Formats: sequence, structure tokens, C-alpha cells
Amino acid sequence: MTASLIPTLPGHYYTDPTIFSLEQSRIFETMWFCAARAADLPNPGSFQSVEIGRESVIIVRGRDGSLRAFLNICRHRGAKLCTEESGEVKRAFQCPYHAWTYGLDGKLIAAPNLTKMPDIDRVEYGLVNVHLREWIGYVWVCLADEPPSFEDDVMGAVTERLGTLSAIDSYEIDTLQVGRRITYDVKANWKLIVENFMECYHCATIHPELVEVLPEFADGYAAQYYVGHGAEFGSGIQGFTVDGSEGFEKLPGVSEDQDRRYYAITIKPQVFVNLVPDHIILHRMYPVAADRTIVECDWLYSNEVVASGRDVSRSVELFHRVNVQDFDACERCQPAMSSRAYARGGVLVPSEHHIGAFHDWVTTRLGV
Repeated sequence: MTASLIPTLPGHYYTDPTIFSLEQSRIFETMWFCAARAADLPNPGSFQSVEIGRESVIIVRGRDGSLRAFLNICRHRGAKLCTEESGEVKRAFQCPYHAWTYGLDGKLIAAPNLTKMPDIDRVEYGLVNVHLREWIGYVWVCLADEPPSFEDDVMGAVTERLGTLSAIDSYEIDTLQVGRRITYDVKANWKLIVENFMECYHCATIHPELVEVLPEFADGYAAQYYVGHGAEFGSGIQGFTVDGSEGFEKLPGVSEDQDRRYYAITIKPQVFVNLVPDHIILHRMYPVAADRTIVECDWLYSNEVVASGRDVSRSVELFHRVNVQDFDACERCQPAMSSRAYARGGVLVPSEHHIGAFHDWVTTRLGV
């Protein structure tokens, strides 16, 4: 193979159920996973149940206002405790099987004939805790008994991309509100989606609207190919909108150097952050099968923009089109991963060579 080309992962990495099972256990169940937006859990008793790897996790707002996470499993006979994706309970979760009841802090507080079992430790037989951190307005959980450093793995990914963590602080993401959320059901392996997001070799081919706004992308090099680089808006572009028309006021903390620029960040294993001067676009991936991934995309704006009901459709439409174009491309690739033509994989051109580091990371995590 020439120096201009380096190999990709072989095709079976995108189709093999055994590989996907290893990814569930060795990646998604051991790393920090962005599971929910904190503002979606506003009140004591507000909860969401989220599938992470092979586990179901409950995230709940406690009576003290703090967020906690637990495995969604009753300690009695293993029934799934909470069967709804989201909702609000008054004071407790009750198992629908034998009515074992748990407080919002996870402690066992009631069960039929519990008084006849005085030796039961209500903390020991409470719900199993899951590690939780809040950052940039989102809830991150880790299923590992001993979680990796959040500062190294999550914040470190931002520092590696932008050169400094303070660069993302300028956007004050935790103060923003969701102006639009779109969920995509993508019939493709999660790694194809990550690889697509990391490169722009395809941009001139399938993203005409994006290249119009960010003309340097026509050269094939993604912004995240370079540390600290933000793709500059075209000279006639007023805002990060589908037609390049004016967007909203610049977020207060955004510096002059960050104005009129787009920054993309990949936080392994399942988050993409897109920074532009007046809003943020954040993707969360939920791999559900070797050939299927749910992607939830939030468009975040200032409180004033959302509260006033201003029209966000032009900025939403730009990246919604990018999403659809990207996910269609990934879905076109997925069937070919089983082809004999891709048995030993494909190749990466120079502007995609940084994806090779992602492939090395995957194989290292899997131990294969």
C-alpha cells in the first residue's frame, strides 16, 4: 500500500454480533456515556431510563435536587423496575412484579411483609448505584466499578481538539436551552457514523449547503483535523443557517477569535459537539445493534431566543440536512460491510489519516 493510503478496519468490525457485544461490554459499559440533558429532569421524581450497553439505567432527580443514577433492576427477583422511558414519580419507584419500593435515593423503603424480615439491610438491598457527573448541561454516567478519569477522557477530548478547555467554557453550554431536538434511527454501525463525522473528504460531494457556509470544507479537510482550528464562514455568509442568512446574537462569552467560526469535537465513544457563535449542536449516539444506531441531536440556544419563541428553523435546517445526508451515506455503506470486496476493509486518504487513530483506539479497547 502506498504512503498516501492507510487501511481501515475490516468489514466484519461493522457487522459481527460478537464484535458488537465486545463493544457493549468493553467500551459503552466502561466509559463515560452522555445519557441525558439535565434540564429534562426538572423536578424531584423526574426520571429517564436509558439503555447503555447491555444495561438499563434510571436517572432521577432526588428530593434534595441532585441527580442520581441506578441500574434499572429490582433487587428482589431482577424485574425491570421502570418500564417507561421518562416520567415523574411522587416519592418512590415501585416494582410492578412484587411491589418492592425504592426511594429516590435508591434505598429500599417498602415491600410486602418487610416487617417480618428485620435482618434485611435496606441500603445493601437498595438499587445499584451508577457513577454520575454533570457537565455542559448533560448527565454523563459510567457503569464501571471504578470509572476512568472524567477530566482525562471527556474534558481531555475537548482540550485535545481545541487546545484548551476554556475554549468551550466561552459558550456556557450549561446555560442554554433546547430549541429543537430531532431523533434519527440510523441503519448503520455506530463507528461508520463516528468516522463520517471526523472527516470532510465527502463534504463537497454530499453537503452543498454546508460547503456554501464553510467554503474551506470543499478542500476535504475537516476542522477537527487541526488542533484549535475553527472553519471560517464564507465572506458573504451572515450566519450558520441553511441559506447563510443572519442568525441570532453571538452568545455572550464567545470571543472575537471564535466569532464566525465552526468547531467540531468528537468525545469518544458517542458524542459530537458542534460550536458556532449563536448556538450549539450536540449529538448523542445510542448503539442498539451492529447495524442500527439511534442518534439524538439537540440544537441549543440562549434562554432569550427560546423563551421569546424566535424562529430557529433556518439554523436547525442546515444541520438537519447535514445529518440526513451523512446518515444516508452511512446507510449506503452498511450493507457493503458484508461484501467480499470489503472483507479486508478499505483505505483512508491523507485527509482521513486521523481516523486511523480512532481505529487503533477501537481495537485496543476490544483487545483484538
